[in-house]
Amino acid sequence: MPIIEIADLSDPRLVDYAHLTDVALKKARGTEHGLYIAESALVLERALRAGHEPRSVLALGNTADEAAAVLGVWAEHVPVFVGPGELLAELTGYILHRGVIAAMHRPALPDAETLLAGARRIVILENVSDPTNVGAIFRSAGAIGADAILVTPHCSDPFYRRAIRVSMGTVLQVPWTRVGDWPSTREVLTRHSFHVAALALTTDAVSLRDFNGHEHERLALLLGAEGEGLTPEALEASDSVVQIPMKHGIDSLNVAAASAVAMWALTS
Repeated sequence: MPIIEIADLSDPRLVDYAHLTDVALKKARGTEHGLYIAESALVLERALRAGHEPRSVLALGNTADEAAAVLGVWAEHVPVFVGPGELLAELTGYILHRGVIAAMHRPALPDAETLLAGARRIVILENVSDPTNVGAIFRSAGAIGADAILVTPHCSDPFYRRAIRVSMGTVLQVPWTRVGDWPSTREVLTRHSFHVAALALTTDAVSLRDFNGHEHERLALLLGAEGEGLTPEALEASDSVVQIPMKHGIDSLNVAAASAVAMWALTS
């Protein structure tokens, strides 16, 4: 395995780790679809299991063997840059608490038709802007059992570093893709016989206790932005509106928490 001791932070081979934003990584040179950062050996392992290709690995000096073990067949030709924690923090702008990070090639996203073909329970995220919430929703989807996730054009990128970290790598396991405007998205959902249940606080919303999701062979749970909730276009494209019953005068939950409650109720 090509293990390279870091001697100079200006080494051009380290550019993928040099304080780059998620947006800059998405436009990285020499890639077809950009890069994302996988933090920790666990997330790297899940990325490799998903078939994603590593470009390089950055590791604390005492974790090089762990990185080699995780890389497996990739270890022969993927460079592993190693150095002390202080130097790596200077390079990246953050402390490598988990010892290993990797620059991974972003895969091509599947089209929605392919993604929905074998799915029965899916989640749609409309304009969820906080990558922490996106990551938490993916983790719930992976744990509870959603088959796929669709994200709208203004939703935060699930491949952002924080989303991947919060999801514990489940962003790399749960199939997902981006969709276009609501008319085209609704058309695809209808073609695959999905009943769309929107989670929203409207006067005609049905309690989650009373909504029988099991009567629908294919069901899509639609979640909206933090604060603003779902757009009128999203509600118009929905077949049902449901809400989680609350106590003590509290009207709503954080979108990630609400997603876990609703997913459990509708998929279990």
